[in-house]
Amino acid sequence: MYAAVDLGSNSFRLHVGRHEGGAIRVVKSMRDPIRLAAGLDASGNLSEAAMQAALACLSNFRLTLEGYELEAVRVVATSAMRLARNVATFLPAAEQAIGYPIEIISGEEEGRLIYMGVANSLAVPGERRLVMDIGGGSTELILGHGQEIERVESFSIGTVKQSLSFFVGGRIDGPSFEAAILSARSHFEDAAPPYHPQYWKSAYGSSGTIRALAEIIARNNLGDGRLTGASLDALKRRFIEFGHVSRVDMPGLRPDRASTIVGGLAILIALVRELDIEVITPIEAGLRMGVMWDLYLRSTKRDRREQSVRGYMEKFHVDAGRANRVAANALAIYGQLKPANDTLGKCLHWSALLHEVGMVVSQTGYHKHAAYIVENADLPGFTTREQKAMSRLIVAQKGNLRKVGEALTDPDFAKAVLALRLAILFMHARIEADFSQLNLRMKSRIELEIKRDWVAHHPTLSFWIEREQELWDEVGVDFSIKANA
Repeated sequence: MYAAVDLGSNSFRLHVGRHEGGAIRVVKSMRDPIRLAAGLDASGNLSEAAMQAALACLSNFRLTLEGYELEAVRVVATSAMRLARNVATFLPAAEQAIGYPIEIISGEEEGRLIYMGVANSLAVPGERRLVMDIGGGSTELILGHGQEIERVESFSIGTVKQSLSFFVGGRIDGPSFEAAILSARSHFEDAAPPYHPQYWKSAYGSSGTIRALAEIIARNNLGDGRLTGASLDALKRRFIEFGHVSRVDMPGLRPDRASTIVGGLAILIALVRELDIEVITPIEAGLRMGVMWDLYLRSTKRDRREQSVRGYMEKFHVDAGRANRVAANALAIYGQLKPANDTLGKCLHWSALLHEVGMVVSQTGYHKHAAYIVENADLPGFTTREQKAMSRLIVAQKGNLRKVGEALTDPDFAKAVLALRLAILFMHARIEADFSQLNLRMKSRIELEIKRDWVAHHPTLSFWIEREQELWDEVGVDFSIKANA
């Protein structure tokens, strides 16, 4: 079983699912309307009240998760957490409350996960489709063909801000609605052309907001019951008749959702008008389902992070032979060092594969350029935390170690750095050997035993090893070397 926790801008949600017969069946679902985006103050900080409500919810989610035997859990945070200026202060407490790391994902990664959830829930493998998701803090548009994503964009417009900005005090009137729609269209108009109907066959709405709007339209017999421009306009007129969110009383709409659903309606009308969409099909799949599918695929060795890395190697014309050799040797050396756990193992592997991507910029300072590219690149499947760890490893691949001095206090990180540096050093010296048999230890000091014939047959090895000793000595780590038979 797998669990996905979505820390959205409007609601926190939890899914526990089981993979059965080619599908993931949700066995437990929870939702708490935290409204985190509404808790951002004028300075962009999460208010104390919002943080406390979030922590209470996460503690409750943790109790639920403990009741299941889970193969993997992934907790993702979206727009509000991306924007919060004090997120670094809040995050440790939030991770302690839920009991798992929290990944603040980019809008593009959010879109990819949403599409993964939708594509795996539809039994139309070759369909060209548009998927729309309107969240509390952002809106995602994803164009895809079957399982493949062709285009994904995230827009910084969501139900919470749109409702607060245009329906002030809860008042609903015609001018406010048109202003909200016009504002939303301004966000989409420049990006709209690639998403017009000639590029897809079906349009799907994956968010809770779009599903709620579809249910309200169907249960109140608006238009022909489908999610169309006409039915959305009919719903808009009905809201205007109520005049205030507190007076809205309609089958299919919970009272606690009225204050944000009006903003979501304005955004969806804007999309329908701007993209010239005839009909939208709501679907009970999206981010959380996508997260669970991603976890399942990782468990079956179909990790799209590996695909992302291989794609970047090709894009930046990396010598695959050199990269693969360094990656294999780095992992062999890392295993020799006996890390406390394998948390950094995959990051080391991917860092080794990407360590030369900066060559397209500079032949000398390529490690710095590679580190920048990897940290800031749009790498599908990767979290910001993973990309930062890879960036630190890559910048540490050569030269002085002072630039990562603080990070070296983590023993496993220091071992990963040593493994990468030695793998690159041996590659440059053209040494091909079984490095899993290397005699290497690293505790308070580094102890390395190398074969005497390596030195005899590779004259530059002595120079590089002595230089490596000096660089580790600069950060207070003693490095001793012996040559044996």
